[in-house]
Amino acid sequence: MAVAKKDQERVGYAWLYGVQARKDGRERVVPEFWKEYADVWLQGFDGESVQGAGKAEPVGDQMEAEVDEAGVSKL
Repeated sequence: MAVAKKDQERVGYAWLYGVQARKDGRERVVPEFWKEYADVWLQGFDGESVQGAGKAEPVGDQMEAEVDEAGVSKL
């Protein structure tokens, strides 16, 4: 989905809210607030990446356990 630069942030938030709605166990119904970005919200709900955004890498629930201390310590 090609969008103007000023709308990229809104597209990102619509997608994130769609993802969160799925995680919360809500119905696959776009809230009134996101009707303008319904297609992106549904992509987030369905676990699809935003078109043109590249491949999204999932973050594990236990990310802190997955990251070792050497990877996050100061040089």
